[in-house]
Amino acid sequence: MRVTRTDLAEVLLIEPTVHRDGRGFFVESYHAARYAEHLGADVRFVQDNHSRSGAGVLRGLHYQLARPQGKLVRVTFGRIFDVAVDLRRGSPAFGRWTAVELSADDHRQLWIPPGFAHGFLVLGDAAEVQYKTTDYWVADDERCVRFDDPTIGIPWPLTGEPVLSARDRAAPLLGAADTYP
Repeated sequence: MRVTRTDLAEVLLIEPTVHRDGRGFFVESYHAARYAEHLGADVRFVQDNHSRSGAGVLRGLHYQLARPQGKLVRVTFGRIFDVAVDLRRGSPAFGRWTAVELSADDHRQLWIPPGFAHGFLVLGDAAEVQYKTTDYWVADDERCVRFDDPTIGIPWPLTGEPVLSARDRAAPLLGAADTYP
């Protein structure tokens, strides 16, 4: 397993070892002891989520405020442009973002620690995204920031208008959003 820091030092790109042969492949998608070496021994996952999204779907930028979630994201079908945004006001990286392409073919994962918003854009016809979280999803605690906030400035690789949920379309800009201290 290879672990690389992204432009935001706490956000990690994880490349598990993939064993391929004529039958297909085998990959350890999670191994508690190995991941603890890189994520920290205190990181404990409590929930697994799985979503399927069609062409042009953009989900995000989502986060929970009172019960922040760390997320270990991977793609099991298709490709996505995966984004993390630092929402910790006390951080020198507040409002900065990093992004990587994740795909079912490369098996790469992105570790997004608590205190960051997360979003992704489907690249291609469809994608299935699976992610582990360090806290449970709580509907009343979920927040979002506009995906196209000019102060954040994410250059999403869009080929037209994204497909958004009503909530994501109505999300506030960063300056008006609830953020972490």
